[in-house]
Amino acid sequence: MPMNTTKRRRPLSDADIEAAYRRQDERLAREPLATKVRYVPSRDLVLIEMNNGASLTIPRRLLQGLNDAAPAELRHAWIAEQGTVVSWPDLDADFTIMSLLHGVYGGKRWMSELARRGGEAKSKAKARAARINGAKGGRPQKTVAHGRNRRG
Repeated sequence: MPMNTTKRRRPLSDADIEAAYRRQDERLAREPLATKVRYVPSRDLVLIEMNNGASLTIPRRLLQGLNDAAPAELRHAWIAEQGTVVSWPDLDADFTIMSLLHGVYGGKRWMSELARRGGEAKSKAKARAARINGAKGGRPQKTVAHGRNRRG
């Protein structure tokens, strides 16, 4: 017969609830929060102003769910969750500020696709580096070290 490991929790008191609200307020006071969001059509980017005076600018094409949106849809953005989320309700697109600050612009597949496309990018500097490397015989082969590490 399996043992019941479920613990009974005591009911929350008004003091517990007040303490939780205080902790949330303290966390929000330390965290960077969005205060304003707007779409800048002339530069095709999203501009997010923060409570610490910083601004976050992100090209629209990087943000999952915004790539095919019309300018009118992009202008309909909201700051939600006390500044922790930027939302486009008409497009069903939401991004947490912390994710955006860490360069996460969508789900795993979206980010993988962005990385793949980034690796395909062509520039004069990349082409020049490839020519120089090719003249040297191409990319060096990987070598595997044999033997054991000796401590001493």
